[in-house]
Amino acid sequence: MKITWFGHSAFRLDFADKVVLIDPFFTGNPAFSSDVATASSGVTHILLTHGHGDHVGDAVSIARDSGATIVTNADLCGFLGSQGVESLDSMNTGGTTDQGGFTVTLVRADHSASLTEMGAAGPVGNANGVIVKAPGEPTVYHMGDTDIFGDMALIAEIHRPDVVIVPIGDRYTMGPDVAALAVRRYFQVKAAIPCHYGSFPGLEPNADRFVAALEGSGVQVVVPHKTVGLRI
Repeated sequence: MKITWFGHSAFRLDFADKVVLIDPFFTGNPAFSSDVATASSGVTHILLTHGHGDHVGDAVSIARDSGATIVTNADLCGFLGSQGVESLDSMNTGGTTDQGGFTVTLVRADHSASLTEMGAAGPVGNANGVIVKAPGEPTVYHMGDTDIFGDMALIAEIHRPDVVIVPIGDRYTMGPDVAALAVRRYFQVKAAIPCHYGSFPGLEPNADRFVAALEGSGVQVVVPHKTVGLRI
């Protein structure tokens, strides 16, 4: 599997014949240094953790142009359908859907969700983390925006992720020290990838504190260069 980070919480997973975008916030993302066409080339699926503009991002236009299926919670799917997205697969917390070659599971995240800036009248479902499982590939857990919570232990027990993508920016999510505690306490992974930092004022500017907090833990912390894919 090739994992590419586009800054903030936007990722691309390439495996088998699938191209999966997670939270494709490109336009307006000050940490995004590629272009939308390149970042979304060949996309088959778009996974959204929750309904905030810095996570929904360019999902509507990319789905319209490519025909990619958006997978997210039922309330957000309903709103995106009203915006002209035709291929949607709705689900909710705890559910798993088969996307043909891989599965998506939505798990809990402690955060809010609203798309008033896109015209939504109110909340658009709950915030979630997403778990991607494909035969012969590492299981990836993108935590979305969240604080630490004790049920991460159950997520680890049930899904056994190999890679965790962890928000560390503070202010709107857990900060680097608490994020490191979450990884240390609850997960045995091949790699921990920090995200949701260095993009806006008020967020943690870099991943240094997260890396330092996990020193000696045995966890491989991967701080990818933006738009440079890493293979897991």
